[in-house]
Amino acid sequence: MSPLPAQMTDRWQNRDEPGPGQGTVYWHILVGDRPEIRDLAQAAQERLAAFPGLHFTPAKWLHITTLVAGPTDEITEAQQQAMLTAAVDLLAEVPPLTVTLGRVFYHPEAIAVVVGPAGRLLPVREAIEAATLKVTGREGHTEGPTKWTPHMTIAYSETEQPAAPLIDALGPELPARKTTIDAVSLVVQRGPERLWDWHPVGRAHLRGRP
Repeated sequence: MSPLPAQMTDRWQNRDEPGPGQGTVYWHILVGDRPEIRDLAQAAQERLAAFPGLHFTPAKWLHITTLVAGPTDEITEAQQQAMLTAAVDLLAEVPPLTVTLGRVFYHPEAIAVVVGPAGRLLPVREAIEAATLKVTGREGHTEGPTKWTPHMTIAYSETEQPAAPLIDALGPELPARKTTIDAVSLVVQRGPERLWDWHPVGRAHLRGRP
């Protein structure tokens, strides 16, 4: 994991985002319907509520970003359905996976909770990469310059400020929560990220036997 940042920055200051009528197609593991995950996020966000310049992930859209498939002007609705069908087939033999959330990850642009063990989610990532490649000719990509690290973002930074007070308030770990991953969703995000104008296309379930 990266070292602790000294300074928080504005995530969206120089970030290219979809404009009006544009969107981005994502593969997300949506976990906002899990009481244990909502409680974890709420506890973290309450500790950070006194700090300005933080944009909290809405409880409904708590998620683990798994792959950025591409812009909607390059992936048609028919292709989105085909990607989903391919993912359903590929994940049919993958069993549901139990993961743990608790360790906090600090980045200059965001504060997140690590999802581990990381290797446990690789079959899901590989399946949706294969489904995306089959339909679009591209595997998609991870947000940012580093390799994929499964995480759930609880807050995004909207301003420059010292990171130390936030780190002191939240600490290195939250009470660990386990949850079972049994599906991955194809989601269209319309417009800028922080508007949360999300439109799930459908889910591919993990139906294999343990």
